[in-house]
Amino acid sequence: MNETRRIKVLAVDDEPLALQQLAIYIGKIPFLQLVAECQSALEAREVLQQEVVDAIFCDINMPDLNGMDFVRQLTVRPLIVFTTAYSEYAVEGYKVDAVDYLLKPFGLADFQRAALKLKERVEAHPAMHTPDSDDTIFVKTDYRVVRLSINDIRYVEGMSEYLRIHLVSQPKPIVTLLSMKKMEEFLPATFMRIHRSFIVNLERIQEVNKNRVLLDDETSLPIGDNYKEAFNEYLSKKFLGK
Repeated sequence: MNETRRIKVLAVDDEPLALQQLAIYIGKIPFLQLVAECQSALEAREVLQQEVVDAIFCDINMPDLNGMDFVRQLTVRPLIVFTTAYSEYAVEGYKVDAVDYLLKPFGLADFQRAALKLKERVEAHPAMHTPDSDDTIFVKTDYRVVRLSINDIRYVEGMSEYLRIHLVSQPKPIVTLLSMKKMEEFLPATFMRIHRSFIVNLERIQEVNKNRVLLDDETSLPIGDNYKEAFNEYLSKKFLGK
């Protein structure tokens, strides 16, 4: 990781002393940058509407909205490290792909281990966790404006006046009110419209089979008649063999 690039994090805990301790620990890790301290999940949600973070250190047992439900509701989910006094939440934490689970009371050594796991995950997928990168777009969804990494987009699906943006990093697509034409014009040359209802990230194509492209074992997209010529031209430039 670039030494000047620090991981932007949010600290969430309804207990003031626990939140203060969490902030102190974050301050002791050179590659972490604390963006904000929040005493509730609702407050954290408001911060995320204004700020882009790489990760959240989040308590689970909180009033109004608990940490687990808060994370599940996030349309675009940063990396998560749960902090809680209740060990029974550990399994649930891993169901939402938490990077780590810190059982209170935890010391600096435990926190450092969790921070290193976080760093390893960011370095393994830098394109998905680089909020200062220019390769991002903003879209409105669920009354919020969210930032997406262009490299994280697998394909875009048109549905009348709406688009479904399918991502690598999460199973649930982003739904936004936008035209296919506008999206097609904005995306870089690594994307191609292959059907009136589909724009595909060309780098995500694993196989071309007759009139379909396969992204994985479960996802195949049709190639429309009006788009075959342009797609075949792209394919011929990449094709090795007779």
